Amino acid sequence: MWNALTTKFEAIFKRLRGRGLLDEAVVTEVLRDVRLALLEADVHYKVVKTLLENVKTRALTQEVLQSLTPGQQVITVVWEELRALMGEAHQPVQLAPNPPTVVMLVGLQGAGKTTTAGKLARVFGVEGRRVLMAAADLKRPGAVRQLEVLGQQLDVPVHLPAEGDAPEAVCRSAVTRAGRSGMDLVLLDTAGRLQIDEELMAELASIRDAVRPHEVLLVADAMTGQAAVSIAEQFDQRVGLTGIVLTKTEGDARGGAVLSMHAVTGKPIKYVGVGEALTALEPFQPDRMASRILGMGDVASLVERAQEAFSKEEAQALERTIRSDAFTLDEFRAQLQQVKKLGSLSDLMAMIPGGARLAERASNKLPERELVRIEAMLSSMTPRERRNPEVINGSRRRRIAGGSGTTVQEINQLLKQFVQTKKMMKALSGPRGRSLAARLFSS
Repeated sequence: MWNALTTKFEAIFKRLRGRGLLDEAVVTEVLRDVRLALLEADVHYKVVKTLLENVKTRALTQEVLQSLTPGQQVITVVWEELRALMGEAHQPVQLAPNPPTVVMLVGLQGAGKTTTAGKLARVFGVEGRRVLMAAADLKRPGAVRQLEVLGQQLDVPVHLPAEGDAPEAVCRSAVTRAGRSGMDLVLLDTAGRLQIDEELMAELASIRDAVRPHEVLLVADAMTGQAAVSIAEQFDQRVGLTGIVLTKTEGDARGGAVLSMHAVTGKPIKYVGVGEALTALEPFQPDRMASRILGMGDVASLVERAQEAFSKEEAQALERTIRSDAFTLDEFRAQLQQVKKLGSLSDLMAMIPGGARLAERASNKLPERELVRIEAMLSSMTPRERRNPEVINGSRRRRIAGGSGTTVQEINQLLKQFVQTKKMMKALSGPRGRSLAARLFSS
């Protein structure tokens, strides 16, 4: 999401770091470039104005200008103001002291409310909480069935409407059922429209008054940019929001909604959807997001993703394999499949400090389809060839290339990369280092 904006910020701050002394003229010039970068990212103009005023006031203090590293001090100020802009710290769903906690999801049709209900059910389920989902979207054809299928995939019960039920009746009976069954949370999947209308708002207000939810979360499409901010303001005025879930952030090339939403509405972004899979929902962490925007990476989130994708037993087994010098192309293929669970390559690279710039440079060399090609080459090898790559002679390479739709040169490159990877992993597990897996899962 942030590649374009991050690249611009890195170029701006590179010039800033190269200056030994700063004065008001230099700071003004830098902030002019920052302003243009933010406006091009579709950040609300009022938000940009306030942000730059705060940064300029702090950056022109003698403490900053006369420090030994004034450029770095200004960058720190920008990071702190970006973090404040997005809400300082993660604000989770507030659980009621007396269960069940009732969470009402609202939003326009197509924003992803039903899928988000499933993702939230999974998040709370992992935490060990018992969840009930209520199918209260009675307008969209297939909405009830979609939630039912998600419930089956997650092994989460779904409260279905009885014939003739109004949406508020469905929600009221779901909350009653949850209380009787000892459930911890109820997720209400409500109806939407292609655009806001009086009928929708009246229906949502009726549900709110019937069940008095503890949380009313707007599910908004990040790809709509500043329109998402306007939508949030209207829902808050009519229904009353307690938080926001931004979906489809992986497809939002600019990121303006993420940067503007909290500042304009005053409502916290609680979660962001980063893909279509049920696992693709992350808590919104303003400090980490600010670091990613400025090209500082987000190693903490990368580690958390790895911990979720790799079990401790899998990591320990991999470490044993590396230490025993038995790392083969079979293990290599298994690790590629595990990496795919972590998300897109460009997203992962953005979590590494300086990775956004590398991702942009390698945009034509490291797309997801490259992993598909590598897997095809590995799958075209026999089990013996994957266990013992040294037996892959010229004729075998031609056969593997033909079977995978690649060239002999690509097979040669893959084998060379494997040898280099094996050496690197062996070094990491030696007396002067530990394997990445061990680092991730050490207590």
